[in-house]
Amino acid sequence: MLWLLLLCVWALGVLPAAEDWPAHTEPRKSFSLSSNGGRVFREQGVWNYSTMLLREDLGLLILGARESIFALELTNITHKMAMVKWEVTTEMQDKCSRKGKNLEIECQNYIRVLHRMSDGRMYVCGTNAFSPTCDIMSYTNDTLTLENQVEDGKGKCPFDPFQRYTSELVDGELFSATSINFLGSEPVMMRSSVEPVRTEFKTSWLNEPTFIGMEHIAEGQQNPEGDDDKMYLFFIETAVEYDFYNKLEVSRVARVCKNDMGGQRTLQRKWTSFVKARLDCPVRDTSLPFLIQDVFRFCPGDWRTCVFYAVFIPQADTSYYSAVCAYKVSDIREVFSEGKFKIPVTVETSFVKWVMYSGELPFPRPGACINNEARQRGYHKSLDLPDKTLQFIRDKPLMDQAVQPVTDGPLLVKKGAAFTRIVVANATALDGSSHEVMFIGTESGSVLKAVNYDGEMVIIEELQVFQHSEPIKILRLSNELYAGSEVGAAQIPLSSCDHYGSCLDCVLARDPYCGWDLAAERCAAISSVHPDAHSQVIQSLRDGNATRCPPLGSGKAANVSFLPGFSVKLLCQPGSNLAQLQWHVDGHPIVNSNTHHIHRDGLIILNASASAVGRYTCTSVESSRGRDYVTQNVVYELSPRAGPGGASGETMSRTQGRQHNLLVLVVMVVLLSLTLAALVLWNFHKGYFALPERCRQEQRQSRALEPLQAVGRTPPAPRESSNSNHNRSVDCSNTEEKDHLNQAHR
Repeated sequence: MLWLLLLCVWALGVLPAAEDWPAHTEPRKSFSLSSNGGRVFREQGVWNYSTMLLREDLGLLILGARESIFALELTNITHKMAMVKWEVTTEMQDKCSRKGKNLEIECQNYIRVLHRMSDGRMYVCGTNAFSPTCDIMSYTNDTLTLENQVEDGKGKCPFDPFQRYTSELVDGELFSATSINFLGSEPVMMRSSVEPVRTEFKTSWLNEPTFIGMEHIAEGQQNPEGDDDKMYLFFIETAVEYDFYNKLEVSRVARVCKNDMGGQRTLQRKWTSFVKARLDCPVRDTSLPFLIQDVFRFCPGDWRTCVFYAVFIPQADTSYYSAVCAYKVSDIREVFSEGKFKIPVTVETSFVKWVMYSGELPFPRPGACINNEARQRGYHKSLDLPDKTLQFIRDKPLMDQAVQPVTDGPLLVKKGAAFTRIVVANATALDGSSHEVMFIGTESGSVLKAVNYDGEMVIIEELQVFQHSEPIKILRLSNELYAGSEVGAAQIPLSSCDHYGSCLDCVLARDPYCGWDLAAERCAAISSVHPDAHSQVIQSLRDGNATRCPPLGSGKAANVSFLPGFSVKLLCQPGSNLAQLQWHVDGHPIVNSNTHHIHRDGLIILNASASAVGRYTCTSVESSRGRDYVTQNVVYELSPRAGPGGASGETMSRTQGRQHNLLVLVVMVVLLSLTLAALVLWNFHKGYFALPERCRQEQRQSRALEPLQAVGRTPPAPRESSNSNHNRSVDCSNTEEKDHLNQAHR
């Protein structure tokens, strides 16, 4: 009861009112990868294709898997250009196994870090049987080479291959967030450089975190305040600020200054700029906060235009919905630069409550980077910061205000398979407008393609990339989309306009990559349309207006005959997942009844008779912005089937009757045969019938006992009885006689 009461209090105090949020949406179309022109790469005996590095300068996709690194052709990943193995030594495997880890699964080398270095080589790290190790890798003459410049990967790469982590290589320095010990109990965000800096090991900094993503924002460029670049860390952790009986997890965003060097006395070699805030993605009709699963940085211009897109799922299986929320960098910056802090206050000697701090802040502001104002006061680097500022941020890194999404709610809420990953592409429409196209990976191995048009979310399609049991573990974006899972990697085109076979289908898709070419009579990629021919192309993204499309002609009727008394199914697929089927017979609408069942893929007529004869029309109707569009027509002429020699339907019915009677007779014979066999077996089991071998044994035993009988004793006369032993002796005698006769015959 206490748990429920606290949950209600948290929900009322934390979640904002939810009005006019987008309801869950269904994909308009569903495709398989093979039908979409996608490609799949997998290597025999290799698993966990979950680390990718795009090398567009080399035309390669560098793919990290378990104990293997591949260089694949970027335009066709089925072409393997090079491969290098990075296996664990037997000694390391034995050491890992002795510590209680699974030899075949955990004590392997999972490639987890792949970054491009300034000289063109690559920095790569692997778990190495719970002993993380890093190396330098080069690609020359179609060969991948590990240069054996091995170094300790602790703090750069996770020990556990199944623990979430994140890293970024910026200006030659590796920023990472992972666990720094074998048990995974000491989380850290650190910068590996000549002067390494890391987080303080305190629950007020990181409390059982799950690291999700890290992004670099170059806020120091063209900044009138002389500010520093920032590193933003997204993660989940157990909240310290809520008084819950059970642990409550929340989503967080943290920020550090890229050139932070730590403090002089306080926070030596620790971040002096580490601040964090709750990241809200409030979903209607839910109580517990949703948890972030992935984040993508989208910057159409300079850093001021950057937006973080993130996917969220419910915690503790409290809901079947997933959500997408977006956050402006400027909004996060405002919370950290101008918001108030939370501080812990001891209540009743042992209980700690976090409350908003309303006192005066020291200068420079705790958590702020060194800027022009600080330099004017004599603070040129973090080593110069006063202890008062450092002590404050050491004990109180949490902001009171949460970061809210750009629309005060999710861009997309969908019921079904949980979202796992997201990337966002910029598409230019026919009229020159730009649209952010979201590609969302799911737990069921599919990718959703979605666009938000002025607050209206449209899921254009769902593409099944891997089997339903294989979640999307990574998504990367170039001119095409690249996805990875446990079993393989896939290459997916950003658009497949050829899928849309009619003008209505093409325009109603509202795909910014596609438009209907009236001259060519096909759905064409906008990028391939010459500017002079734009007037001959139909595209309506915000309105989905397909009134310019040529009218859909009536298809030729298909003749279908039926046998009276049997059921008939007339097939008709809807034009899309959003379309509805409407059936008519001779112009009259058909509704579900005892004789007519309307299904998603057709109409079933039960026990068809002469009254079922007629002209059946199936119409697929799709609505868009209040308009209904007929996307396809299917017409059937239904008539009774004539028998041989022009036999009438009545004759055919009598023939069917005779066939039915014959079938009943066959079934009865089979049932009687089974009953007889069961009866015989039952008699054998009870001993009423004896087997020949058993009879011979009893006769031999009887003859062997004859010499032992007393001489002159008169045997008793046989009594008339139906005793089964007597019957068996008679049967055995008969059996013995038959055996003698058979031998004589031979």
